[in-house]
Amino acid sequence: MVPPEQAPDAAVAASAAPPRHWNQESRSTVGGIVRKIEVIVNTASGSVGPGAPAQVEALLAEFGVTARVRAPVGETLTSELRAAVDAAPDLVVVLAGDGTARAAAELCGPDGPLVAPLPGGTMNMLPHAIYGKVPWQDALRTLLDAGEERRIGGGVVEGRTFLVAAILGAPALWAPAREAVRHGQLPLALRRARRAWRRAFAGRLRYALDLGARGKTEALTFLCPLASAALDNDAQMLEADVLDPADAAEVFRLAFNALMGDWRRDPSVLATPCRRAKVWASGRIPAALDGEPVLLKSITEVDWRPAVARILGPPAIQAAGIKAATAERVGP
Repeated sequence: MVPPEQAPDAAVAASAAPPRHWNQESRSTVGGIVRKIEVIVNTASGSVGPGAPAQVEALLAEFGVTARVRAPVGETLTSELRAAVDAAPDLVVVLAGDGTARAAAELCGPDGPLVAPLPGGTMNMLPHAIYGKVPWQDALRTLLDAGEERRIGGGVVEGRTFLVAAILGAPALWAPAREAVRHGQLPLALRRARRAWRRAFAGRLRYALDLGARGKTEALTFLCPLASAALDNDAQMLEADVLDPADAAEVFRLAFNALMGDWRRDPSVLATPCRRAKVWASGRIPAALDGEPVLLKSITEVDWRPAVARILGPPAIQAAGIKAATAERVGP
């Protein structure tokens, strides 16, 4: 208990004290928890240009923050990303595509550096789920000005981590066409849609959720709490969506809804929570993990992990609004 005669002085001292995590030599509110920063910039990525490394350095300088900025070229991207993580920084900032963002979170893991995946690719599933659909400059300013650590869970399939969504089956092929629609590139979207249509729904998947009854379906998606409208942020499970159109008309409707972003409202989609799934098919399974296309084995498993990475994201109140918007956009 503070004596009454000391209370006014204590109040003045408290009001003059710097905010939590404030670094007296920096305008950044993360200055007290982040001292060493590594930045990876892929200048060849979808929405990143050759001037991006200098822009990153200039923006960091506005906040009194310095960092080592790496701009790897071609095949050196993976090795430079690993070198950045191995340098044991407090924070790894990634300005690149979905594959690099996912790989950075995977390399850092739950006990490694904080990760800040900025939107530098085409789909930007992870950055948009964390910072909202904003330019990378705005996302970087947000985390420097009011960034908060978030420990998040995610899924694992064949040793690969996903923090937003995994799409298994031929509908994963619709993702590039949908992104072209979003960017107003209709001729490109049409070409991609034709290619996806030729390959879509060519073979059914078999699956079992949480060791339950076996089923057959055209495709499966698994949403993490970060992107699921049906799960709280603290939920310890995935949202599994079974996509099972009954005939050609439903196939067409689901494909159209996938392009428009309303696929989860389609009546042929059944959603249920799960922690583990086994999926198998007659051949290798096309998939997309946080927007990154991959080809999985004919028999694979999807598992929930309660802690996969430490993300430097926006304040909690802002994050709640971002999640609500993200849940409407995530899909095949």
